[in-house]
Amino acid sequence: MVDRRSTVELVLLFLLFQSAFGQSVRLSSATERAALLTLRSSLGLRGKDWPKKLDPCSSWTGVRCRGDGRVVEINISGLRRSRFGLLNPQFSVDALANLTLLGYFNSSGFSLPGPIPVWFGQRLSSLRVLDLRSSSVSGIIPSTLSQLSRLSVLDLSQNSLTGSIHSSFSFLSNLTVLDFSSNFLSGTIPPALGTLSKLQVLNLSTNSFSGSIPVELGELSRLVDLDLSSNSLSGSLPQDLRGWRNLQKLVIGGNDISGGVPDILWSMPELRFLDVSKNNLTGALPNLSSNANATAAVFDLSHNLFYGGLTSLLWKSSFVDLSNNYVQGKVPDGTPSNASLASNCLQNVTNQRSLEDCSFFYAERGLSFDNFGVPNTIQTRKNNRRLVFILAGVFGGFGFIVILVLVLVVLLINRERGVTDGGIGAGPVPAGSGVTDRGIGVGPVPEGRGAPPPEVSIKLPSLLEKAFTYEQLLQATGNFSDSNLIKHGHSGDLFRGILEGGILVVIKRIDLRSFKKEAYMVELELFSRASHTRLVPLMGHCLEHENEKLMVYKYMPNRDLSNSFYRTNLEDDSFQSLDWITRLKIATGAAEGLFYLHQCTPPLVHRYSRTSFYGMWCHGFIGILPCGSVGSCFVHNHAVAGSNPAYNQKKGGEGK
Repeated sequence: MVDRRSTVELVLLFLLFQSAFGQSVRLSSATERAALLTLRSSLGLRGKDWPKKLDPCSSWTGVRCRGDGRVVEINISGLRRSRFGLLNPQFSVDALANLTLLGYFNSSGFSLPGPIPVWFGQRLSSLRVLDLRSSSVSGIIPSTLSQLSRLSVLDLSQNSLTGSIHSSFSFLSNLTVLDFSSNFLSGTIPPALGTLSKLQVLNLSTNSFSGSIPVELGELSRLVDLDLSSNSLSGSLPQDLRGWRNLQKLVIGGNDISGGVPDILWSMPELRFLDVSKNNLTGALPNLSSNANATAAVFDLSHNLFYGGLTSLLWKSSFVDLSNNYVQGKVPDGTPSNASLASNCLQNVTNQRSLEDCSFFYAERGLSFDNFGVPNTIQTRKNNRRLVFILAGVFGGFGFIVILVLVLVVLLINRERGVTDGGIGAGPVPAGSGVTDRGIGVGPVPEGRGAPPPEVSIKLPSLLEKAFTYEQLLQATGNFSDSNLIKHGHSGDLFRGILEGGILVVIKRIDLRSFKKEAYMVELELFSRASHTRLVPLMGHCLEHENEKLMVYKYMPNRDLSNSFYRTNLEDDSFQSLDWITRLKIATGAAEGLFYLHQCTPPLVHRYSRTSFYGMWCHGFIGILPCGSVGSCFVHNHAVAGSNPAYNQKKGGEGK
């Protein structure tokens, strides 16, 4: 009975205290009441959450006042707008400027589209917490926020902020949490952030920051959580990290950081989570014997360039991800359950890199590779093969030099014989061929020389004695205009020209910077050795310029046979179809020209016998174009006989 009475007395006492102290503080400032009503209207909040007729301090959701009835906290996170407020949501919170004692403002998850007001840092001097997470905020971060000297938490994450971080944020000396993650910020990380001595959480992840990690961040002795992942940071990690003695979480994955991981990082006593994945970090894996707390740590080292053998890291950590590296060696007793080892160079583990990939990685860095535990017979074979190639190159080069010397000696002997005999005859030709009997003092032009030796003279036929000046041919072709260009050839360009007196000619322009220097000598030598009615006459030349030679041929009024045999336009009546009698005459004329060339000593074999190399004066009367639009069409040099199937060197005496 006594116990029951005691229990009733305690309940009554509790109700008495509740009635005494449970009475809510009422708003004491009319200015602040007006400000709250204005804020309710501008944000479009529902009357259910902020009823007009009730006191804000006691009845409005998210509004808290201190003992004297002044507003110190506003939390609109989780509140909903009215239908009217949803029509045009804006970052319209100007009424907050009249809440001079406001120390806490949280709008996380509540849409406030637009930029952060500049006056925030000028009028809310009492603000200690500013939380605008996921509030659809855009624009730049105003530097005036650095004037909030009492601010301890600044969270602007998961918005659409742009620009960079102003160095003046180093003035926020009381800041413990700074979170600008998941925005569109760029530039470099200000080194001045390293002066925020009270900072415990720094999150700048998922932005576009570039440059290296400032070494000044290593001085943040109270830092517990650092996240710089998913940026474009480069360079190496700071080496002096002794200030991070309280660090528990470090995330720098998804950057372009290179170099090694400082040894001091592995020995941090409070480290529980380390993510350096998707970088270009390299080096051997560490031993964790000095870190007794590592057994509870998680390490993500994946997608890097770590190499070497497995260490105690694998067995002294809670979980380690080593996938997509180049770690080698044998894994005892299969794959540990606390590790991911895919895409490495390990033995006794499936899903590893190829032998070629691992061998190349270690060879490129001058490191020793265990070759997956298989004797490296491939390397021995490669060494032996390399020795064979070296010896073959040495002896092959020596043999080539000897053969080259012998060939030069033979050519010199033949040249001396040619000079002594007074020239090389072209041999008799059939009657009516028009071949002159003049001597020719020309031997084969040595390959690789642009002109014959000075002691050997070229005795040209009378047709070749006509030497034009460069100015004459320039005037004849209209400065080699495109309108006079006939075609681009492999050994020169063909232009139509009109000489003084109205004589039509074809001028071949040979640029020795683009073609072999012996190209024009081949044609001069041809016409010095042969003359026939079936050869298009060479009317002259111009050899004034060192890098440009000009050859003048008789103009073929009906162009080449391809224009008559293969008409692309059937409606073009400028060339009538050839009857079979005319075609027979053409074939007979072509055969006569080729027969004459083949009877020269040595024979001159036309290597490109096709319709475009035969010009027409009239129906049935043709002339062979000596070098048309490709390089040297005739083979007359013994040095190239072995490499050209069209060459048909006939042994014996003079041509028949």
